[in-house]
Amino acid sequence: MTTSSTGAADVQSAPAGFAISERSAHLRAQTALFMRDHVLSLVSHDLRGPLNAIHSWAYVLERKLDASDPNSQRAIAGIRSGVDQQVKLLETVVDATRAETKSLALAYAPFSLHPLLDETIAEVRTGLARARGVEIRLDSQLATEQLNGDRERLVAALWLMLTFAVEAGAPGAEVALSTRADAGAWHASVVYEPNQAALNDAALPHLLEAFARKQAGEPREAKRIAWVFALCKRVAEAHGGSFEQSDAVDGDGNGNGVATLTLRVPFSASVPK
Repeated sequence: MTTSSTGAADVQSAPAGFAISERSAHLRAQTALFMRDHVLSLVSHDLRGPLNAIHSWAYVLERKLDASDPNSQRAIAGIRSGVDQQVKLLETVVDATRAETKSLALAYAPFSLHPLLDETIAEVRTGLARARGVEIRLDSQLATEQLNGDRERLVAALWLMLTFAVEAGAPGAEVALSTRADAGAWHASVVYEPNQAALNDAALPHLLEAFARKQAGEPREAKRIAWVFALCKRVAEAHGGSFEQSDAVDGDGNGNGVATLTLRVPFSASVPK
């Protein structure tokens, strides 16, 4: 997937009057890449448990079955062979596909946070937010704080948080970004009022893939994040921070049903040894 081809495809499929910038197209492509890796990781993890259980039960069955019965022994061999094939598939296809992107490389450098906020908000505001009639409000308690980290990665994480909030809100809604410094860390929270119908309305402008938006509205297991936020989680954790997604319940247009996306990154993030 290339930035240019992604952007061109989006512009052609977008509603009239909604043009996607090259910058947003690039960030959208990064979102898709991280989401792919996240899904592959879940597949690899969630399949190994059942496969290990099948393999163990095969040994139990082998001891219970008649060793002289060729049909029983053939069935056991078939079960083991099937498990081995699935494990090999995970190792050679799923895990191998993730090998090059499993470790997230960061380019560390000190930078001021306020310009990052203004730049990211402007990108979302002049693109998708304007097309959806959504207002983005900034409530910043920062002064001249600087952070030592990968600026471009953090821009991508914040852009995705704001973009999803705009996508998930009804036309004309408000998205609030609150940011502050506390105990040696930068905190950024995006608050919005979820609207599932707007999130999946094909007639409205969208930047995120339809399947990602649909999956984001499904119940989450064991507090897992929605697939679309894989970039936010990996970027935050690579900096020694965290990303959290609250449960979302559709609002009624009066401020009820508010959802929050929270990013926390230490100011002292440094290159891992």
